[in-house]
Amino acid sequence: MRPDSVAKYKPFPKVDLPDRQWPENEITKAPIWASVDLRDGNQALINPMSVEQKLEYFDLLVAIGFKEIEVGFPSASDTEFAFMRRLVDEGHIPDDVTVQVLVQAREHLIQRTFESLQGVPQAIVHLYNSTSTLQRKVTFRDASREDIKKIAVDGTKIVKGLVPTVPGTKVRFQYSPESFSDTELDFALEVCEAVQDVWQPTAEEPMIMNLPATVEWSTPNVHADQIEWFCRNLKDRESVIISLHTHNDRGTGVAATELSLMAGADRVEGTLFGNGERTGNLDIVTVALNMNSHGIQTGLDFSDLKAIRDVYERMTDLEVHPRHPYGGDLVFTAFSGSHQDAIKKGMDRMKNDQVDQWGVPYLTIDPKDIGRNYSKDIIRINSQSGKGGMAYILQTEFGLDIPEKMKQVVGNTLSKFADQKGTEIEPQEVYDAFCESFVNINSPLDLSKFHFERESEEVVTCYADVTLSGELYQKEGHGNGPINAMVNILAQIVNKDFSVLDYRAHAVSGGSDSDSVAYLKLQSDTGESFWGVGKDHSIGKAGLLALVTAWNRMRKG
Repeated sequence: MRPDSVAKYKPFPKVDLPDRQWPENEITKAPIWASVDLRDGNQALINPMSVEQKLEYFDLLVAIGFKEIEVGFPSASDTEFAFMRRLVDEGHIPDDVTVQVLVQAREHLIQRTFESLQGVPQAIVHLYNSTSTLQRKVTFRDASREDIKKIAVDGTKIVKGLVPTVPGTKVRFQYSPESFSDTELDFALEVCEAVQDVWQPTAEEPMIMNLPATVEWSTPNVHADQIEWFCRNLKDRESVIISLHTHNDRGTGVAATELSLMAGADRVEGTLFGNGERTGNLDIVTVALNMNSHGIQTGLDFSDLKAIRDVYERMTDLEVHPRHPYGGDLVFTAFSGSHQDAIKKGMDRMKNDQVDQWGVPYLTIDPKDIGRNYSKDIIRINSQSGKGGMAYILQTEFGLDIPEKMKQVVGNTLSKFADQKGTEIEPQEVYDAFCESFVNINSPLDLSKFHFERESEEVVTCYADVTLSGELYQKEGHGNGPINAMVNILAQIVNKDFSVLDYRAHAVSGGSDSDSVAYLKLQSDTGESFWGVGKDHSIGKAGLLALVTAWNRMRKG
């Protein structure tokens, strides 16, 4: 935005609430959840869902655990009306689920809405009209406060009068002063209490007051102030469920919702992944999983978030951004070497120490709790990656438990490979590059044949055919173990200008080429260290191949 453009904007006014309580509060329980995917979300799509698509989406919302679902605007079109009837006539609505229908405060639309409710076990009729200063001035051409309040009151009377026309339906009532976010607080309260006077809710049968941030004008703390002010000043508060409906124009819909729950709200309306008009509605997935990450049960099941996302993307023709909280492809993925190292150490700690409480650096929740895959989702490799990431891929994908002292060498070598490629490296490429540099290297020295005989508990004899630069040597060597015996064979062929510093071996978990792997570290007389890795079905041969590989790497420098 150009500097001279900024002058036409002004700050949003603060709320006069010097003794605000919400900053000291905590979210300790989940709110009532209400999905508005099939109405608010659907009306924001380039290609709105068909009846069949909405039926599949409704079933998805039920499976997730939503007990209140706004299914549409039955008076708006034949498609919307037909969907409501299909839900009823085909028995899609479980006994514990309440469908919600939206309607403007206009008599013929309210009547049509009630026609759609015939046979519905329980429903929320959601009445709304615009109340904000800007809407009164622009949309309703300088309508007065009394004019706007009368629309709300008259609409409520019509809804109440039509309840007897659906005798088998338990009707609950919800009222929204649309654009509450930029309505004067005293006027929003005046309208809502006028509606309250007509409906006469009780603590046993409360009504819902939905306070929409139809447009997100302010910072989240101001919205929380608005909600606390309203909750504290509303009469008969115990007879009203205060509901939130935030949008995301400023990118803080989730924050505004969380702070407003701290400010006293009871209920949250939103959509999966935040689909909605303009920059979207509240993302219920994010808010619910944020609560889960603090140990709060929500009643919503996102344990297979990828499957939920697949249905969402297929039904809406929208794609979840790779960096979208929880649902994006890359939200648990680390490319940075330092991040990868910390994550790997955290994962090792969780596994080895059998820790009950989740605690892995950079990961707010366990990816497996929402159906993600450790090996494919957490660490991926490019030129920014380091030793921890390389070791993690080799361990999780190929069963190779690289010794800690070897990881830096492996990281440096594979980072050069990644630098040269310049793009992300797939796990198989990491493995292939590792093998090319460290595994079963047989030139210039090659071990073609060998066998061992144990002379005593202290002595092993090794008989080996060794080729060095094309020349065959048939030797025998003695030592306190196979590696030591093979070292003594090498000493007969070449000058022994090295010593073995480290050796370890393990069975390969999930390996395909071989069943065992050995790691061996040599140190030359000049003080340089060289690692070699051997892989073979025989753990004994794997150890010898590791020695040969390390020696060959030492010779090549």
